[in-house]
Amino acid sequence: MFSNQQQLSRIIMVSLFTIVAVLGVLIVISPPSVFPDPANGFQVMRCMELGGKFNLMIRPDQDDFSKNTSEFLTWWSPGQYLVPYAFKLLFGFNTGQASAVTITLCQLLGLGGFYSFFKKIGFTPFISAVSVLFITCQQFFVVPYVFYNGGEILFFAFTGWFLYGCTALKATGWQLLLFVLLAGWIGFICKSSVMWVYMGGLLFLWLRLSLPQKDLLSWIKNGVWIAIPAIIAIGTIYVFYLSKGQNPATIAGGFKLSLKAFCYPLASPLLSGFSVDDIAHGLIFHTGKPFFDDTQAMIILVLLAVLSLWLVVSILRKASDQNYKLLIIVFYALAIIFFCYVYLRQMAISYEARHFRIIGLIVIPGTIYLFSQFKQPYRSLLCLIWVGIAFTSIFYLVKGYNLNKNKSAHGISGIAQQFIDQPSLDKIMAIDRQQRNATFVFISKDIGLEILHNRVLNLEAIGDDLKIDMDDYQHDGHAGPLYIILPDSYGGPKEKLILKSFPDYKGWYGSMLSNKYVMYEAK
Repeated sequence: MFSNQQQLSRIIMVSLFTIVAVLGVLIVISPPSVFPDPANGFQVMRCMELGGKFNLMIRPDQDDFSKNTSEFLTWWSPGQYLVPYAFKLLFGFNTGQASAVTITLCQLLGLGGFYSFFKKIGFTPFISAVSVLFITCQQFFVVPYVFYNGGEILFFAFTGWFLYGCTALKATGWQLLLFVLLAGWIGFICKSSVMWVYMGGLLFLWLRLSLPQKDLLSWIKNGVWIAIPAIIAIGTIYVFYLSKGQNPATIAGGFKLSLKAFCYPLASPLLSGFSVDDIAHGLIFHTGKPFFDDTQAMIILVLLAVLSLWLVVSILRKASDQNYKLLIIVFYALAIIFFCYVYLRQMAISYEARHFRIIGLIVIPGTIYLFSQFKQPYRSLLCLIWVGIAFTSIFYLVKGYNLNKNKSAHGISGIAQQFIDQPSLDKIMAIDRQQRNATFVFISKDIGLEILHNRVLNLEAIGDDLKIDMDDYQHDGHAGPLYIILPDSYGGPKEKLILKSFPDYKGWYGSMLSNKYVMYEAK
Protein backbone atom coordinates (compact mmCIF):
# COMPACT_ATOMS: atom_id res chain seq x y z
CA MET A 1 0.00 0.00 0.00
CA PHE A 2 2.78 2.41 0.95
CA SER A 3 4.66 1.60 -2.25
CA ASN A 4 1.51 2.19 -4.33
CA GLN A 5 0.97 5.58 -2.67
CA GLN A 6 4.59 6.55 -3.33
CA GLN A 7 4.21 5.62 -6.98
CA LEU A 8 0.96 7.56 -7.19
CA SER A 9 2.64 10.62 -5.64
CA ARG A 10 5.32 10.48 -8.35
CA ILE A 11 2.66 10.23 -11.06
CA ILE A 12 0.84 13.26 -9.61
CA MET A 13 3.99 15.38 -9.45
CA VAL A 14 5.25 14.39 -12.92
CA SER A 15 1.80 15.13 -14.35
CA LEU A 16 1.68 18.54 -12.68
CA PHE A 17 5.15 19.48 -13.88
CA THR A 18 4.20 18.39 -17.40
CA ILE A 19 0.99 20.45 -17.35
CA VAL A 20 2.89 23.52 -16.10
CA ALA A 21 5.49 23.07 -18.85
CA VAL A 22 2.78 22.81 -21.53
CA LEU A 23 1.00 25.89 -20.18
CA GLY A 24 4.37 27.63 -20.19
CA VAL A 25 4.80 26.95 -23.90
CA LEU A 26 1.28 28.23 -24.59
CA ILE A 27 1.84 31.54 -22.80
CA VAL A 28 5.22 32.05 -24.48
CA ILE A 29 3.31 31.78 -27.77
CA SER A 30 0.51 34.04 -26.48
CA PRO A 31 1.73 35.99 -23.41
CA PRO A 32 -0.63 37.12 -20.63
CA SER A 33 -1.80 40.58 -19.76
CA VAL A 34 -0.38 42.35 -16.71
CA PHE A 35 -1.81 43.57 -13.40
CA PRO A 36 -1.35 47.26 -12.42
CA ASP A 37 1.32 46.64 -9.75
CA PRO A 38 3.82 44.85 -12.03
CA ALA A 39 2.82 47.28 -14.80
CA ASN A 40 4.39 49.99 -12.63
CA GLY A 41 7.51 47.86 -12.38
CA PHE A 42 7.58 47.39 -16.14
CA GLN A 43 7.32 51.17 -16.53
CA VAL A 44 10.50 51.44 -14.44
CA MET A 45 12.09 48.75 -16.61
CA ARG A 46 11.11 50.77 -19.67
CA CYS A 47 12.81 53.84 -18.18
CA MET A 48 15.95 51.81 -17.49
CA GLU A 49 15.94 50.44 -21.05
CA LEU A 50 15.76 54.02 -22.34
CA GLY A 51 18.83 55.02 -20.30
CA GLY A 52 17.45 55.71 -16.83
CA LYS A 53 19.13 54.63 -13.60
CA PHE A 54 18.18 51.62 -11.49
CA ASN A 55 14.61 51.59 -10.17
CA LEU A 56 13.82 55.19 -11.14
CA MET A 57 10.36 56.01 -12.48
CA ILE A 58 10.84 58.93 -14.88
CA ARG A 59 7.77 60.97 -15.77
CA PRO A 60 6.85 64.53 -16.80
CA ASP A 61 7.19 67.09 -14.01
CA GLN A 62 3.85 68.39 -12.74
CA ASP A 63 5.22 71.89 -12.10
CA ASP A 64 7.01 72.23 -15.44
CA PHE A 65 5.77 69.89 -18.12
CA SER A 66 8.79 70.60 -20.29
CA LYS A 67 11.00 68.81 -17.75
CA ASN A 68 11.12 65.32 -16.30
CA THR A 69 11.12 64.25 -12.68
CA SER A 70 12.27 60.92 -11.26
CA GLU A 71 11.14 58.88 -8.30
CA PHE A 72 12.83 55.88 -6.70
CA LEU A 73 10.04 53.29 -6.73
CA THR A 74 9.86 51.78 -3.22
CA TRP A 75 6.14 50.96 -3.11
CA TRP A 76 6.77 47.60 -4.78
CA SER A 77 9.70 45.20 -4.72
CA PRO A 78 11.99 45.19 -7.78
CA GLY A 79 11.90 41.47 -8.55
CA GLN A 80 8.60 41.75 -10.42
CA TYR A 81 10.42 43.46 -13.30
CA LEU A 82 14.07 42.52 -12.66
CA VAL A 83 13.51 38.79 -13.24
CA PRO A 84 11.76 39.29 -16.62
CA TYR A 85 14.34 41.98 -17.45
CA ALA A 86 17.09 39.40 -16.94
CA PHE A 87 15.41 37.07 -19.46
CA LYS A 88 15.06 39.96 -21.91
CA LEU A 89 18.78 40.75 -21.65
CA LEU A 90 19.92 37.12 -21.78
CA PHE A 91 17.68 35.75 -24.53
CA GLY A 92 16.33 38.78 -26.39
CA PHE A 93 12.72 38.10 -25.40
CA ASN A 94 10.11 40.82 -25.48
CA THR A 95 8.39 41.75 -22.22
CA GLY A 96 5.47 39.37 -22.75
CA GLN A 97 7.70 36.39 -23.49
CA ALA A 98 9.98 37.23 -20.55
CA SER A 99 6.92 37.36 -18.28
CA ALA A 100 5.79 33.96 -19.58
CA VAL A 101 9.18 32.37 -18.87
CA THR A 102 9.18 33.94 -15.40
CA ILE A 103 5.73 32.51 -14.67
CA THR A 104 6.69 29.02 -15.83
CA LEU A 105 9.94 28.93 -13.87
CA CYS A 106 8.27 30.25 -10.71
CA GLN A 107 5.39 27.77 -10.94
CA LEU A 108 7.82 24.86 -11.26
CA LEU A 109 9.96 26.14 -8.39
CA GLY A 110 6.89 26.70 -6.25
CA LEU A 111 5.45 23.24 -6.81
CA GLY A 112 8.80 21.62 -6.08
CA GLY A 113 9.36 23.79 -3.04
CA PHE A 114 6.03 23.10 -1.38
CA TYR A 115 6.13 19.39 -2.17
CA SER A 116 9.57 19.17 -0.54
CA PHE A 117 8.46 21.31 2.40
CA PHE A 118 5.30 19.29 3.06
CA LYS A 119 7.36 16.10 3.18
CA LYS A 120 9.94 17.74 5.44
CA ILE A 121 7.28 18.94 7.87
CA GLY A 122 6.01 15.41 8.45
CA PHE A 123 3.51 14.50 5.71
CA THR A 124 3.76 11.40 3.55
CA PRO A 125 4.72 11.80 -0.12
CA PHE A 126 1.13 10.95 -1.07
CA ILE A 127 -0.46 13.59 1.20
CA SER A 128 2.18 16.07 0.03
CA ALA A 129 1.47 15.37 -3.64
CA VAL A 130 -2.30 15.56 -3.16
CA SER A 131 -1.81 18.87 -1.31
CA VAL A 132 0.21 20.27 -4.21
CA LEU A 133 -2.51 19.05 -6.59
CA PHE A 134 -5.06 20.91 -4.47
CA ILE A 135 -2.90 24.05 -4.72
CA THR A 136 -2.81 23.86 -8.52
CA CYS A 137 -6.63 23.79 -8.59
CA GLN A 138 -6.87 27.13 -6.80
CA GLN A 139 -7.69 30.24 -8.76
CA PHE A 140 -4.57 32.06 -7.52
CA PHE A 141 -2.46 29.39 -9.22
CA VAL A 142 -3.98 29.94 -12.68
CA VAL A 143 -4.22 33.76 -12.48
CA PRO A 144 -0.62 34.31 -13.75
CA TYR A 145 -1.51 32.54 -17.01
CA VAL A 146 -4.03 35.31 -17.65
CA PHE A 147 -2.47 38.27 -15.83
CA TYR A 148 1.21 38.46 -14.92
CA ASN A 149 1.02 39.32 -11.21
CA GLY A 150 4.68 40.03 -10.50
CA GLY A 151 5.47 39.64 -6.83
CA GLU A 152 2.72 37.08 -6.24
CA ILE A 153 4.26 34.49 -8.55
CA LEU A 154 7.77 35.20 -7.23
CA PHE A 155 6.41 34.83 -3.69
CA PHE A 156 5.07 31.37 -4.58
CA ALA A 157 8.45 30.32 -5.97
CA PHE A 158 10.28 31.52 -2.84
CA THR A 159 8.17 30.60 0.18
CA GLY A 160 8.11 26.81 -0.16
CA TRP A 161 11.90 26.61 -0.23
CA PHE A 162 12.20 29.22 2.53
CA LEU A 163 9.96 27.18 4.84
CA TYR A 164 11.86 24.05 3.83
CA GLY A 165 15.08 25.71 5.02
CA CYS A 166 13.44 26.84 8.27
CA THR A 167 12.45 23.21 8.89
CA ALA A 168 15.63 21.51 7.66
CA LEU A 169 18.26 23.45 9.63
CA LYS A 170 19.18 21.50 12.75
CA ALA A 171 21.76 23.66 14.52
CA THR A 172 23.45 27.04 14.60
CA GLY A 173 26.49 27.69 12.41
CA TRP A 174 27.59 29.43 9.24
CA GLN A 175 24.87 27.63 7.26
CA LEU A 176 22.22 29.25 9.47
CA LEU A 177 23.81 32.69 9.12
CA LEU A 178 23.99 32.44 5.34
CA PHE A 179 20.44 31.09 5.06
CA VAL A 180 18.90 33.87 7.14
CA LEU A 181 20.87 36.59 5.33
CA LEU A 182 20.17 35.37 1.79
CA ALA A 183 16.53 34.53 2.56
CA GLY A 184 15.94 38.12 3.68
CA TRP A 185 17.45 39.63 0.55
CA ILE A 186 15.94 37.17 -1.93
CA GLY A 187 12.54 37.27 -0.24
CA PHE A 188 12.37 41.05 -0.39
CA ILE A 189 13.43 41.12 -4.04
CA CYS A 190 10.60 38.70 -4.78
CA LYS A 191 7.93 40.65 -2.88
CA SER A 192 8.22 43.32 -0.20
CA SER A 193 5.35 41.87 1.85
CA VAL A 194 7.42 38.70 2.25
CA MET A 195 9.01 40.50 5.18
CA TRP A 196 6.28 39.47 7.62
CA VAL A 197 6.57 35.89 6.31
CA TYR A 198 10.33 36.17 6.77
CA MET A 199 9.89 37.21 10.39
CA GLY A 200 7.37 34.44 10.97
CA GLY A 201 9.75 31.85 9.52
CA LEU A 202 12.62 33.08 11.67
CA LEU A 203 10.44 33.03 14.80
CA PHE A 204 9.44 29.45 13.96
CA LEU A 205 13.09 28.54 13.36
CA TRP A 206 14.19 30.04 16.68
CA LEU A 207 11.45 28.28 18.64
CA ARG A 208 12.08 24.98 16.88
CA LEU A 209 15.79 25.09 17.72
CA SER A 210 15.26 26.35 21.29
CA LEU A 211 12.25 24.43 22.64
CA PRO A 212 14.18 21.14 23.14
CA GLN A 213 16.74 23.07 25.22
CA LYS A 214 15.82 23.95 28.79
CA ASP A 215 18.42 26.58 29.71
CA LEU A 216 17.84 30.27 28.98
CA LEU A 217 21.39 30.77 27.67
CA SER A 218 20.79 28.38 24.77
CA TRP A 219 17.65 30.29 23.81
CA ILE A 220 19.61 33.56 23.81
CA LYS A 221 22.46 32.07 21.75
CA ASN A 222 20.04 30.70 19.16
CA GLY A 223 18.33 34.08 19.01
CA VAL A 224 21.63 35.89 18.44
CA TRP A 225 22.63 33.52 15.63
CA ILE A 226 19.35 34.31 13.87
CA ALA A 227 19.01 37.98 14.80
CA ILE A 228 22.41 39.19 13.55
CA PRO A 229 22.00 38.17 9.87
CA ALA A 230 18.31 39.17 9.98
CA ILE A 231 19.21 42.67 11.21
CA ILE A 232 21.88 42.96 8.50
CA ALA A 233 19.41 41.85 5.82
CA ILE A 234 16.60 44.18 6.93
CA GLY A 235 19.02 47.04 7.62
CA THR A 236 20.53 46.93 4.15
CA ILE A 237 17.07 46.67 2.56
CA TYR A 238 15.96 49.77 4.45
CA VAL A 239 19.12 51.83 3.79
CA PHE A 240 19.51 51.02 0.10
CA TYR A 241 15.84 50.73 -0.87
CA LEU A 242 12.95 51.49 1.49
CA SER A 243 14.39 54.72 2.91
CA LYS A 244 14.39 56.27 -0.58
CA GLY A 245 10.60 56.62 -0.84
CA GLN A 246 7.15 55.69 0.39
CA ASN A 247 5.75 52.19 0.88
CA PRO A 248 2.40 50.87 2.18
CA ALA A 249 3.65 50.85 5.78
CA THR A 250 4.45 54.58 5.74
CA ILE A 251 0.88 55.68 5.04
CA ALA A 252 -1.85 55.33 7.67
CA GLY A 253 -5.28 56.90 7.98
CA GLY A 254 -5.55 56.88 11.76
CA PHE A 255 -7.01 54.32 14.16
CA LYS A 256 -10.48 52.98 13.33
CA LEU A 257 -12.16 50.12 15.18
CA SER A 258 -14.01 47.74 12.84
CA LEU A 259 -15.24 44.17 12.87
CA LYS A 260 -13.68 43.36 9.50
CA ALA A 261 -10.22 44.31 10.81
CA PHE A 262 -10.46 41.35 13.22
CA CYS A 263 -12.47 38.89 11.15
CA TYR A 264 -10.48 39.13 7.94
CA PRO A 265 -7.18 37.85 9.42
CA LEU A 266 -9.09 35.20 11.40
CA ALA A 267 -10.76 33.98 8.20
CA SER A 268 -7.47 33.89 6.25
CA PRO A 269 -7.14 30.06 6.05
CA LEU A 270 -10.35 29.72 4.05
CA LEU A 271 -10.12 33.05 2.24
CA SER A 272 -6.65 32.29 0.87
CA GLY A 273 -6.44 28.48 0.95
CA PHE A 274 -9.78 27.74 -0.72
CA SER A 275 -10.00 30.63 -3.22
CA VAL A 276 -13.05 32.09 -1.45
CA ASP A 277 -11.87 35.68 -1.82
CA ASP A 278 -10.76 35.14 -5.43
CA ILE A 279 -13.99 33.46 -6.55
CA ALA A 280 -16.11 36.17 -4.89
CA HIS A 281 -14.09 38.93 -6.65
CA GLY A 282 -13.11 40.12 -3.20
CA LEU A 283 -15.40 40.12 -0.18
CA ILE A 284 -14.18 43.50 1.06
CA PHE A 285 -11.79 44.89 -1.57
CA HIS A 286 -13.48 44.18 -4.89
CA THR A 287 -11.35 43.09 -7.87
CA GLY A 288 -14.37 42.81 -10.16
CA LYS A 289 -18.13 43.03 -9.95
CA PRO A 290 -18.86 42.03 -6.32
CA PHE A 291 -21.01 38.97 -5.66
CA PHE A 292 -22.29 40.25 -2.30
CA ASP A 293 -23.30 43.57 -0.83
CA ASP A 294 -21.53 44.93 2.27
CA THR A 295 -23.91 43.33 4.78
CA GLN A 296 -23.83 39.93 3.11
CA ALA A 297 -20.03 40.11 2.85
CA MET A 298 -19.67 40.79 6.57
CA ILE A 299 -21.97 37.89 7.50
CA ILE A 300 -19.97 35.55 5.26
CA LEU A 301 -16.71 36.90 6.68
CA VAL A 302 -17.80 36.20 10.26
CA LEU A 303 -18.84 32.65 9.31
CA LEU A 304 -15.52 32.09 7.53
CA ALA A 305 -13.66 33.35 10.61
CA VAL A 306 -15.49 30.83 12.82
CA LEU A 307 -14.94 27.97 10.35
CA SER A 308 -11.27 28.89 9.97
CA LEU A 309 -10.76 28.79 13.72
CA TRP A 310 -12.44 25.38 13.82
CA LEU A 311 -10.25 24.14 10.96
CA VAL A 312 -7.01 25.32 12.56
CA VAL A 313 -7.90 23.88 15.98
CA SER A 314 -8.92 20.55 14.38
CA ILE A 315 -5.68 20.33 12.43
CA LEU A 316 -3.67 21.03 15.58
CA ARG A 317 -5.51 18.22 17.37
CA LYS A 318 -5.07 15.65 14.60
CA ALA A 319 -1.58 16.47 13.29
CA SER A 320 1.19 14.37 14.79
CA ASP A 321 4.25 16.38 13.76
CA GLN A 322 5.16 18.94 16.45
CA ASN A 323 7.02 21.16 14.01
CA TYR A 324 3.93 21.45 11.81
CA LYS A 325 1.80 22.38 14.81
CA LEU A 326 4.33 25.00 15.85
CA LEU A 327 4.44 26.40 12.31
CA ILE A 328 0.66 26.85 12.15
CA ILE A 329 0.50 28.47 15.59
CA VAL A 330 3.33 30.90 14.79
CA PHE A 331 2.06 32.00 11.37
CA TYR A 332 -1.64 32.14 12.19
CA ALA A 333 -1.05 34.08 15.41
CA LEU A 334 1.44 36.43 13.74
CA ALA A 335 -0.94 37.07 10.83
CA ILE A 336 -3.79 37.91 13.19
CA ILE A 337 -1.68 40.27 15.31
CA PHE A 338 0.12 41.97 12.43
CA PHE A 339 -2.82 42.46 10.07
CA CYS A 340 -5.28 43.44 12.78
CA TYR A 341 -2.85 46.21 13.67
CA VAL A 342 -2.41 47.17 10.00
CA TYR A 343 -6.15 47.31 9.33
CA LEU A 344 -7.00 49.12 12.58
CA ARG A 345 -4.38 51.76 11.67
CA GLN A 346 -5.89 51.93 8.16
CA MET A 347 -2.53 51.47 6.46
CA ALA A 348 -2.41 51.25 2.67
CA ILE A 349 -2.72 47.46 2.62
CA SER A 350 -5.90 46.16 1.04
CA TYR A 351 -8.32 43.53 2.31
CA GLU A 352 -7.17 40.87 -0.14
CA ALA A 353 -6.50 37.20 0.50
CA ARG A 354 -3.21 37.37 -1.40
CA HIS A 355 -1.63 39.07 1.60
CA PHE A 356 -2.42 35.92 3.62
CA ARG A 357 -1.51 33.40 0.94
CA ILE A 358 1.07 31.71 3.13
CA ILE A 359 -1.60 30.82 5.72
CA GLY A 360 -3.73 29.08 3.11
CA LEU A 361 -0.74 27.19 1.71
CA ILE A 362 0.35 26.02 5.18
CA VAL A 363 -3.05 24.67 6.21
CA ILE A 364 -3.72 22.78 2.96
CA PRO A 365 -1.79 19.57 3.80
CA GLY A 366 -3.23 19.62 7.32
CA THR A 367 -6.71 19.92 5.83
CA ILE A 368 -6.12 17.03 3.41
CA TYR A 369 -4.81 14.88 6.26
CA LEU A 370 -7.66 15.93 8.59
CA PHE A 371 -10.41 14.98 6.14
CA SER A 372 -8.66 11.71 5.33
CA GLN A 373 -9.32 10.76 8.97
CA PHE A 374 -13.03 11.60 8.73
CA LYS A 375 -15.86 9.37 7.56
CA GLN A 376 -16.80 9.10 3.89
CA PRO A 377 -19.54 11.81 3.82
CA TYR A 378 -17.04 14.43 5.05
CA ARG A 379 -14.39 13.29 2.58
CA SER A 380 -16.99 13.53 -0.16
CA LEU A 381 -17.83 17.07 0.95
CA LEU A 382 -14.18 18.11 0.61
CA CYS A 383 -14.01 16.49 -2.83
CA LEU A 384 -17.16 18.34 -3.88
CA ILE A 385 -15.67 21.66 -2.72
CA TRP A 386 -12.45 20.75 -4.52
CA VAL A 387 -14.28 20.06 -7.80
CA GLY A 388 -16.14 23.38 -7.50
CA ILE A 389 -12.90 25.31 -6.96
CA ALA A 390 -11.21 23.48 -9.84
CA PHE A 391 -14.13 24.21 -12.18
CA THR A 392 -14.01 27.96 -11.48
CA SER A 393 -10.22 27.96 -11.97
CA ILE A 394 -10.37 26.10 -15.29
CA PHE A 395 -13.18 28.39 -16.50
CA TYR A 396 -11.14 31.45 -15.51
CA LEU A 397 -8.04 30.09 -17.26
CA VAL A 398 -9.77 29.10 -20.52
CA LYS A 399 -11.79 32.31 -20.76
CA GLY A 400 -8.80 34.53 -19.89
CA TYR A 401 -6.36 32.78 -22.23
CA ASN A 402 -8.85 32.97 -25.10
CA LEU A 403 -9.35 36.69 -24.44
CA ASN A 404 -5.60 37.34 -24.40
CA LYS A 405 -4.91 35.31 -27.53
CA ASN A 406 -7.84 36.18 -29.76
CA LYS A 407 -9.37 39.44 -28.57
CA SER A 408 -6.71 41.54 -26.84
CA ALA A 409 -4.48 43.95 -28.71
CA HIS A 410 -0.79 43.17 -29.15
CA GLY A 411 2.08 45.60 -29.64
CA ILE A 412 5.86 45.59 -29.47
CA SER A 413 5.90 44.60 -25.78
CA GLY A 414 4.20 41.29 -26.55
CA ILE A 415 1.85 41.77 -23.60
CA ALA A 416 -1.85 41.18 -24.17
CA GLN A 417 -3.44 44.62 -23.96
CA GLN A 418 -6.99 44.18 -22.65
CA PHE A 419 -7.71 47.90 -22.23
CA ILE A 420 -7.15 49.05 -25.81
CA ASP A 421 -8.20 47.53 -29.13
CA GLN A 422 -5.89 46.64 -32.00
CA PRO A 423 -6.84 49.49 -34.41
CA SER A 424 -6.31 52.07 -31.66
CA LEU A 425 -3.00 50.55 -30.56
CA ASP A 426 -1.73 50.41 -34.15
CA LYS A 427 -2.45 54.14 -34.62
CA ILE A 428 -0.80 55.02 -31.29
CA MET A 429 2.36 53.09 -32.18
CA ALA A 430 2.43 54.70 -35.64
CA ILE A 431 2.37 58.18 -34.08
CA ASP A 432 5.11 57.10 -31.67
CA ARG A 433 7.31 56.07 -34.61
CA GLN A 434 6.77 59.45 -36.30
CA GLN A 435 7.23 61.73 -33.27
CA ARG A 436 10.24 62.32 -31.01
CA ASN A 437 9.12 65.11 -28.65
CA ALA A 438 5.53 64.14 -27.81
CA THR A 439 3.88 62.94 -24.60
CA PHE A 440 1.26 60.19 -24.47
CA VAL A 441 -1.24 60.15 -21.61
CA PHE A 442 -3.02 56.92 -20.59
CA ILE A 443 -5.29 55.84 -17.76
CA SER A 444 -4.09 52.22 -18.01
CA LYS A 445 -0.52 51.66 -16.94
CA ASP A 446 0.29 48.83 -19.34
CA ILE A 447 -0.43 50.62 -22.64
CA GLY A 448 2.55 52.94 -22.18
CA LEU A 449 4.84 49.93 -22.51
CA GLU A 450 4.19 50.10 -26.27
CA ILE A 451 5.74 53.59 -26.52
CA LEU A 452 9.43 53.58 -27.45
CA HIS A 453 10.31 57.08 -28.68
CA ASN A 454 8.30 59.53 -26.57
CA ARG A 455 7.36 60.32 -23.01
CA VAL A 456 4.54 58.56 -21.18
CA LEU A 457 2.28 59.89 -18.43
CA ASN A 458 -0.05 57.53 -16.58
CA LEU A 459 -3.03 59.06 -14.79
CA GLU A 460 -5.28 57.24 -12.34
CA ALA A 461 -8.64 56.22 -13.76
CA ILE A 462 -11.56 58.39 -12.67
CA GLY A 463 -14.46 56.69 -10.89
CA ASP A 464 -18.10 57.31 -11.65
CA ASP A 465 -18.40 59.46 -8.53
CA LEU A 466 -15.90 61.90 -10.11
CA LYS A 467 -14.15 62.33 -6.76
CA ILE A 468 -10.52 63.13 -7.53
CA ASP A 469 -7.77 65.29 -6.12
CA MET A 470 -6.91 67.73 -8.92
CA ASP A 471 -3.43 68.15 -7.45
CA ASP A 472 -2.68 64.60 -8.60
CA TYR A 473 -3.74 65.42 -12.16
CA GLN A 474 -2.64 69.05 -12.66
CA HIS A 475 0.36 69.51 -14.97
CA ASP A 476 1.55 73.06 -15.68
CA GLY A 477 3.70 74.00 -18.63
CA HIS A 478 4.03 72.96 -22.24
CA ALA A 479 6.33 70.56 -24.09
CA GLY A 480 5.59 69.42 -27.62
CA PRO A 481 2.51 67.58 -28.85
CA LEU A 482 0.26 65.98 -26.24
CA TYR A 483 -1.87 62.92 -26.99
CA ILE A 484 -4.47 61.79 -24.45
CA ILE A 485 -6.01 58.37 -25.12
CA LEU A 486 -9.32 57.65 -23.37
CA PRO A 487 -12.16 55.15 -23.64
CA ASP A 488 -15.21 56.53 -25.41
CA SER A 489 -17.09 56.11 -22.10
CA TYR A 490 -15.04 59.01 -20.68
CA GLY A 491 -16.90 61.46 -22.89
CA GLY A 492 -18.42 64.20 -20.73
CA PRO A 493 -17.33 65.17 -17.18
CA LYS A 494 -14.40 62.72 -16.99
CA GLU A 495 -12.98 63.92 -20.30
CA LYS A 496 -13.29 67.56 -19.20
CA LEU A 497 -11.53 66.89 -15.89
CA ILE A 498 -8.55 65.34 -17.67
CA LEU A 499 -8.27 68.01 -20.38
CA LYS A 500 -8.52 70.66 -17.66
CA SER A 501 -5.46 69.07 -16.01
CA PHE A 502 -3.23 70.55 -18.77
CA PRO A 503 -4.12 74.29 -18.65
CA ASP A 504 -1.28 75.40 -20.93
CA TYR A 505 -2.50 73.27 -23.82
CA LYS A 506 -5.21 74.81 -25.99
CA GLY A 507 -7.12 73.93 -29.14
CA TRP A 508 -7.89 70.33 -28.33
CA TYR A 509 -8.82 68.14 -31.25
CA GLY A 510 -10.57 64.83 -30.66
CA SER A 511 -10.47 61.94 -33.13
CA MET A 512 -11.87 58.43 -32.87
CA LEU A 513 -9.14 55.82 -32.91
CA SER A 514 -11.88 53.18 -33.12
CA ASN A 515 -15.50 52.90 -32.05
CA LYS A 516 -14.33 52.43 -28.45
CA TYR A 517 -11.37 54.80 -27.98
CA VAL A 518 -10.78 58.47 -28.64
CA MET A 519 -7.55 60.48 -28.81
CA TYR A 520 -7.41 64.14 -27.78
CA GLU A 521 -4.54 66.00 -29.39
CA ALA A 522 -3.05 69.43 -28.70
CA LYS A 523 0.10 70.75 -30.33
